[in-house]
Amino acid sequence: MKDGHGDPPLHPQGERQAVAVGERLKNEAFAALYVTKLTRTHQTAAPLAAHLGLTPIENPDLHEVHLGDWDGGLYRIKAAEGDPIYAHVREIQDWAPIPGAETRDAFFTRVRKGLMDIARAHRDQRIAVFVHGGVIGAALAVASGAEPFSFLGAANGSISRLVIHDERMSVRGFNDTQHLSHL
Repeated sequence: MKDGHGDPPLHPQGERQAVAVGERLKNEAFAALYVTKLTRTHQTAAPLAAHLGLTPIENPDLHEVHLGDWDGGLYRIKAAEGDPIYAHVREIQDWAPIPGAETRDAFFTRVRKGLMDIARAHRDQRIAVFVHGGVIGAALAVASGAEPFSFLGAANGSISRLVIHDERMSVRGFNDTQHLSHL
């Protein structure tokens, strides 16, 4: 556990996906790579970082949503069991009903802040950011104005693209997995 989050290393399939991401992006010009505090994002970024000779930078605002009492894998168990609180979370598209969980608004505000801080630090530069599924969903929902949970469910190792110019965010791609088709 790390700050209430489960922090397991990548599964061997995740390691293969990380290599595929690195291969897919190794010829792109990135000014910086960003990761969260959790091991999985560091490991996913590592192959690309090695190709590019870059050291990933941690951004604390981009860590996964805090699920309170349901952190550490319990959220998925409750979902599989059809827990009524999980059903309510999905219905209202907010994690607030989970005891101790971060609210959707707080999470979305934090993710937006993290992305905007990166954009201001790297104006007119291409950046790769390695994050978790909830962060991807939040970022794309904020950028597109879609319903809050519209983009949840991005595949592990997928690539989504945002363009940030000044205070404006635009979605340019979601859940691209063509580099993973051979796995």
